[in-house]
Amino acid sequence: MEFTNFDNEQSSQNIMATILKSLPKESGLTKIEYEGPSIALYSKNPRFLIENSQILSNMVNIIRKRVVIRSDESIRKSRNDSTRIIQNRLLPLKVKTTGIFFDDALGELTIYISNSSEMKNQIENAILLDLVSETGWKIKLRKSTVKLPTIQFIDKVLDNSTDYRIKFYKEVGDKVFRPKLSPSNFEASIVTLGGFGEIGRSCLLVVTKESKILLDCGINTLDEKAVNYFPRFDMTGFTLDEIDAVIITHAHIDHIGFLPFLYKYGYRGPVYCTEPTLPLMILLFLDYHKNHEIYSEEDITNVIIHTMPLSIGVVTDISPDVKLVLYNSGHILGSTSIHLHIGNGNHNLVYTGDLKFGKTNLLENASWNFPRVETLIIEGTFGSKDLPHKREETDPILVESINQTLREGGRVLIPVPIIGLSQELIYTLTKYQELGSLEPSAEIFVDKSILEATYIHELYSDYLSKEIKTKILNENVSIFNYKNLKVLTSKSKLDKPGIILVPSSMLNGGLSVKFLKQIHNDPLSKLILISNQVTGTLGKEIQTGHTEVTINGQQKLKLKCKIESIHGFSNHSDYNQLLAYISRLKPKLKRVIINHGEKPRVQNLASSVNKILNIQCQYLLVPEAIKLL
Repeated sequence: MEFTNFDNEQSSQNIMATILKSLPKESGLTKIEYEGPSIALYSKNPRFLIENSQILSNMVNIIRKRVVIRSDESIRKSRNDSTRIIQNRLLPLKVKTTGIFFDDALGELTIYISNSSEMKNQIENAILLDLVSETGWKIKLRKSTVKLPTIQFIDKVLDNSTDYRIKFYKEVGDKVFRPKLSPSNFEASIVTLGGFGEIGRSCLLVVTKESKILLDCGINTLDEKAVNYFPRFDMTGFTLDEIDAVIITHAHIDHIGFLPFLYKYGYRGPVYCTEPTLPLMILLFLDYHKNHEIYSEEDITNVIIHTMPLSIGVVTDISPDVKLVLYNSGHILGSTSIHLHIGNGNHNLVYTGDLKFGKTNLLENASWNFPRVETLIIEGTFGSKDLPHKREETDPILVESINQTLREGGRVLIPVPIIGLSQELIYTLTKYQELGSLEPSAEIFVDKSILEATYIHELYSDYLSKEIKTKILNENVSIFNYKNLKVLTSKSKLDKPGIILVPSSMLNGGLSVKFLKQIHNDPLSKLILISNQVTGTLGKEIQTGHTEVTINGQQKLKLKCKIESIHGFSNHSDYNQLLAYISRLKPKLKRVIINHGEKPRVQNLASSVNKILNIQCQYLLVPEAIKLL
């Protein structure tokens, strides 16, 4: 979807007049309101607007604003009546539900269906519009085979904050669509607050005359120095309540971990991300809160209340002079690259977040076809030339390594992050078990947070690759073979052969350290490292050959278990993929900035972009500021 310079200075009255002129009486329009970054159309006949989507499409092409349909409160039936109507309609179809959630603030209800995706599609095609007419609610369907604690927690928080959210959405809308204070003479700059020349606490501030927008907001759990733990907000010269918006690329702690602190210390603005990113974020926050207790549950609920999920590829006004489009970055479920259109086409900035420009099983390759980009900020995690194995070479190496250990009666410990690589690995292992290449009877022991994140992948399967979505629809099966997955807890003790998938991926605490203690003295067992191991972590220490290590600064372990590193599973782009991605962008970039990587690697990538691609490229450190225009 392309940006245009069309009527950026349109008055509110002109927009409203265009909407009224575009919609026929049959639309049942009752009111028009700003709702966060959208214009909400309330209707007594939402079915008409849903069925006649071309009318809305034509109108949006004129006003160039994001529009959403809302059912008028007067036609919404009560929750009890609506539930009864839904159950009566679904019963003949033998539909099984795991819950119904009513969102009064948006006039939407979500039906969680435990049947197949094929059944979900049948309902959408057959009776969904009838249900909209009969209940007066906009309806979404989600496939969920089990009740997920994180989803239930989010739904409860949203339900308890209806009045506040209605008010909040209007306040954000008034700020987004207010007239510009400086219609001309545009300026824009960026300030690096974290994640430049380092991995961890990714945080970048974009400043214009009208806006202060934060891109990611992470923490660095790998650095023991307090000054390096949080983003450097102390260097900005303004308070948190001056930030207009926060945009999150994806749900990893090094990109989101400071969000609860933002609300703890006074921020009350919106957070923008994709729909699956919200539950994945909250899953991590609740897990982190349980283990560290450095922020409260109230801080987490504030993140939920203020988050406004967006769809990929939709142009959205987030301030008077900045438009946003999210593009798939291929890293984890719901991960995106951020495209900001600043001013009246004065400057286009793309911040990739974590990027995978290469093959994985679960996700599509990162998007690259942006309409315009002047400045690209791209990760440099693997900015050096020490290339990992190609993915097609990696699978058989891993399978044989695991089989060998299982045959000898050993246990295989694979430390993984809760989200992303763990689901890719579960899919891969269960696939090879079904094919018979990997011992079919081998049990795969997983942390319960990893298992819930895996179920969330099924809940938002529309964000997975086309191949996987086709498999789900045509084969009518789960993409993950749950029968061999066994849940682990902190009290579990494993003394039999099996595969253990637990966090953290760099042995930086958590269950991976607990189970390392269980297998470290067993020469039949094996530790397999498949994640990128950052300097200063226990994982990096072991990977570089140390067999005598210290746990938690106290307990010493002499490792007798086998140790193996298998590269190629990374959900980051390697050196060649990063160069290929940069070269693919058209027209030629004016500037490339490298972030998210250890200093030698970002230095190397910046040098290569300058020499090989002949594009002005630099790496920044923390904190630095540069002017874009």
